[in-house]
Amino acid sequence: MAAWIIGICICLLAGNAALLFLWIPGYVDRRIECFQSDLVDQHYAEVESMYRTMRGWRHDYHNHIQAMKAYAQLEKYDELMVYLGQLDESLSQVDQVIKTGNLMADAILNSKLGLMKSRNIHTDVTVHVPEQMKTSDMDLCVLVGNLLDNAIEACDAVKEEENRFIRIYIDTLQNQLYISIMNGMEGTARRQGARFVSSKRGDRRQGFGLQQVDRIVEKYGGYLNRQTEEGAFATEIMLPLV
Repeated sequence: MAAWIIGICICLLAGNAALLFLWIPGYVDRRIECFQSDLVDQHYAEVESMYRTMRGWRHDYHNHIQAMKAYAQLEKYDELMVYLGQLDESLSQVDQVIKTGNLMADAILNSKLGLMKSRNIHTDVTVHVPEQMKTSDMDLCVLVGNLLDNAIEACDAVKEEENRFIRIYIDTLQNQLYISIMNGMEGTARRQGARFVSSKRGDRRQGFGLQQVDRIVEKYGGYLNRQTEEGAFATEIMLPLV
């Protein structure tokens, strides 16, 4: 009798374990899909805001010219200088500094660069993105967006402004898309075993950004290298172009 009961318990446990084994991957996939959708929506909103501001400034261009002419004709030069300063500040928020020819790369890079500037993060940017490549626009958006979001988050925690920096280098190297992001940070990055982990806490998306980067690199059979030292973190990625 006891053996019969034990046998039933073992079967039930095995069945539950099998169901759990089948359920967990689907649950993780749904969480990742939800995260990716949220991230793309966030990047789209940032880009849309940037271009909406740009369109508004262009629409008001002639009004600005007329206002400046009026100040000059009335010899109100102090007021004119104040007005010019306000225009310069407004325009700096929508200044497009990256134009690679790849619309997705241009959009995500320019929106993030505007965010870096507003947070007093020093930038050094060299970007050349090929028009044709194996990586899809959505994957490129998620990949670059995650890398830059993590870099910005790390810089936000740096106390000394002169140590807040992000260096972005993207180019073609040996028929590969080469991406290098280096940023300042406080101390060194946290590890769990051999893996780096996100510093975000209490966020349902915690760690998903790094997982998404890993997933995309693996999807295209690429190369990924992360390194950290005191005050800096660097990520190198190579993805096949064809």
